[in-house]
Amino acid sequence: MAPGGRQPGAPVTSLTIDRGRSDPERWPYTVPAVRQVYDRGLDLTPGATVLVGANGAGKSTLVEAIAAAWARRITAFREDWLQRSIAEPAAEDSDLHRSLRLTCTRGGPTGGLFLRAERLHEQAGQFSGRGRWSERIDGPLLGRSHGEGFLQVLAGMAAEPGLYVLDEPESALSFDSSLVLLTILQDMLAAGSQVVLATHSPVLAALPGATLLQLDDRGITPVAYDDSDLVTSWRAFLRRPEDFLRHLR
Repeated sequence: MAPGGRQPGAPVTSLTIDRGRSDPERWPYTVPAVRQVYDRGLDLTPGATVLVGANGAGKSTLVEAIAAAWARRITAFREDWLQRSIAEPAAEDSDLHRSLRLTCTRGGPTGGLFLRAERLHEQAGQFSGRGRWSERIDGPLLGRSHGEGFLQVLAGMAAEPGLYVLDEPESALSFDSSLVLLTILQDMLAAGSQVVLATHSPVLAALPGATLLQLDDRGITPVAYDDSDLVTSWRAFLRRPEDFLRHLR
């Protein structure tokens, strides 16, 4: 159960790939995690799903495609929503979003947002002075740090159920701000939202109740927090950093 006792939301229950619009011999379908979705699909649990893994494992590729596919769906219901522009793929993104298909809960929430910390200032104009945003965000985002703006946007949307997709938000956040983000995410889950988060942060990966999926050369594997490569590597480094640093000389 989500904090507060409400059942976590599940606007999206699974991912599949349209084989007629994809080539398994071409990137990104050759990435093991994406190939697993191509071969078998991927179920998403209610509440939060956290993707962890090394650079190149496919985390951002998947979350970018999920966000763009969700944008196509919800703008069919809500013409006033900004998800289309916010989730629009960047030039460096893959074309996975064209073939990815979402299985959605009928009658489920149609809110949500996609945020990439490094593009917040690029996106900030979409959030300023327009309808609900002018009421929920106090002042212009461009006058804030990346981290402050990121948290302000999400805090403003916490009570609106939907699918929230975050790609490595820790790049904008200090340790303390990462803890604040965990609180905001818990509020979202309590309101009935679903969260898909790609991260390299052991703090964000500790989101209570989240399903942790490790992406690596084997594909996508559910993993316990204490057993994930992310956590074991950070713990080993913090325990004896000199063991790692001497290899850099």
